Amino acid sequence: MWGFTEAQISEFGMTFGIGAGILFMLFIIGQLAWESKAGKFGTFVLFLGLAFGFVGFLAKYLIQYFMGIK
Repeated sequence: MWGFTEAQISEFGMTFGIGAGILFMLFIIGQLAWESKAGKFGTFVLFLGLAFGFVGFLAKYLIQYFMGIK
């Protein structure tokens, strides 16, 4: 497809596609906190509970970067 291999397309989707999805989901969580008037602690709890799974995804890339794994 346009001269790209399947591995290149997959890597692009896993980095930028999922990264964009994470940013969009953070926006949704923030909007949910705003509309529900959750306050500071409620907003913290929403982000902690709903966005905690992103930490593992981001940690994977940081570990690969610092260990020099491709």
